[in-house]
Amino acid sequence: MSFVGRSEDEERRMLAAIGVGSFAELLGTVPESVVVRDPLPVEGPLSEIDLRRRFGGWSRANHADRAVSFLGGGAYDHYIPAAVNAIAMRSEFATAYTPYQPEVAQGTLTAIFEFQSMIAELTGCEVANASLYDGSTAVVEAALMARTHLGRTRVVVAGALHPNYLDVLRTYLDGRDLTVVADRGGQCAPEDLRQALGQDAACVIYAQPNFFGLLEDARAFHALAHEAGALAIAACDPIALVVLEPPGRSGADIVVGEAQSLGNPPCFGGPMLGFFACSRALVRRMPGRIVAETADAQGRRGFVLTLQTREQHIRREKATSNICTNQGLLGAVGMREVAELCVQKTHHAARVACGIPGYARAHDGAFFREFVLECPCDAAHVVATALPLGVLPGVDLGQFRPEWKRHLLVAVTEQRSAEEIGRWAQALERGAA
Repeated sequence: MSFVGRSEDEERRMLAAIGVGSFAELLGTVPESVVVRDPLPVEGPLSEIDLRRRFGGWSRANHADRAVSFLGGGAYDHYIPAAVNAIAMRSEFATAYTPYQPEVAQGTLTAIFEFQSMIAELTGCEVANASLYDGSTAVVEAALMARTHLGRTRVVVAGALHPNYLDVLRTYLDGRDLTVVADRGGQCAPEDLRQALGQDAACVIYAQPNFFGLLEDARAFHALAHEAGALAIAACDPIALVVLEPPGRSGADIVVGEAQSLGNPPCFGGPMLGFFACSRALVRRMPGRIVAETADAQGRRGFVLTLQTREQHIRREKATSNICTNQGLLGAVGMREVAELCVQKTHHAARVACGIPGYARAHDGAFFREFVLECPCDAAHVVATALPLGVLPGVDLGQFRPEWKRHLLVAVTEQRSAEEIGRWAQALERGAA
């Protein structure tokens, strides 16, 4: 969201109102020994032209100006229409404050309401919140919500969830409370999940598509979770939900995921955002906050925050989460076309790669937008030899597990052309030579 800062005159009036002569007086309790009096050893100030030249040089050093990307694994290079920024940056959506006071934040509240509506439609759930930090924290918040709701502690992960998500789960949970069902051929077998559930599981978490790009048996997972008295949590890709059955309609109690692909560029480290949706029965335990439509005294349409579970709000000690909102307004036009192009181009790339001696798909089964390619050598070598050709060929999975060192996770979005896929294939051939 855009932020409108305070003017110097406003700052003076605010300081006068609280009886402080200057902003420095507010920092009076900071020990003198840690106060920096001299300018920082940073070059500048620089003009806008110099700044653009400097950042452009750093960008070129990362091959951002010429490398074609087949990277995936959680962040994807989708096209962002000009309309997204044109709409999101309009002054109507700018505010000087967060949405706690609706009378001064109608633009922000409107954007969040539209975001929630889109997520609810994609997931097939009754309620969606105003987003979370990222996909990993959305998964964790879903698990914590299930534990609180059922009074159970054990969390079961079915198959190939993103390794980073697993790390965040381990950070939040006691190791004894986390059971991971190993994938079999890249996917989780329902019979393996049944054996792992028992009668003390709070929830089952699965990814759709999973970390390898493969599609899991969602309906079977939902049924098995409910048989064991647990909640079913689907960690989904929002682009895939356009062409797959929405999990909320087939039995998922909570649907979460990473929504970077809906309109944020794949920058290193972000900006990411997590979406969170659930059934109406769980809404009182949902983390974050929810924007709803209302009417003012004159009957005019407006928006307000309706449910807020954070401790800094009126919930106080009854808070279920301290998570906060991240992003609000993204783009959704043409999503079905994007999803279909991803499927077509990814399958085309997989066929091309399998025609190169030494390469083969690591897993069978249906996949969406990305797949794991088994290489004739270490994937790290393929990546290193492709970079001088201006190709980022995929994610080296050896960084996650040693046994995956010959596996390359390849993502093909609607942005990749036939010529670029051809360049990628040439890079693979060079890596195998």
